[in-house]
Amino acid sequence: MGLIGGMARTAVVAGTATAVSNRVSRRQAGRWQQQSDAQAYQEQQYAQPAYAAPPPPAPVAAQDDDDLIAQLEKLGGLRDKGILTDEEFAAQKAKLLAG
Repeated sequence: MGLIGGMARTAVVAGTATAVSNRVSRRQAGRWQQQSDAQAYQEQQYAQPAYAAPPPPAPVAAQDDDDLIAQLEKLGGLRDKGILTDEEFAAQKAKLLAG
């Protein structure tokens, strides 16, 4: 085989390899695209709602027992001095106990 025949054969082999490589690349890209589309469809189908959950309620400030007792004693002293009536005392006491 001459020089030209060897070059022609090399060109045919290289061209065939390039064509096969391009076909494999296109096929693989198509498969990846199908997988990506299927995954996007599933994610869209089962996606959680786009709204955020409401924030948890603020914790209620717990009154210290000693503080509550002191306030009740103060109210009792005001009632005993005649500054508060029994009804006013009962209303303020209910407000304190309700928190």
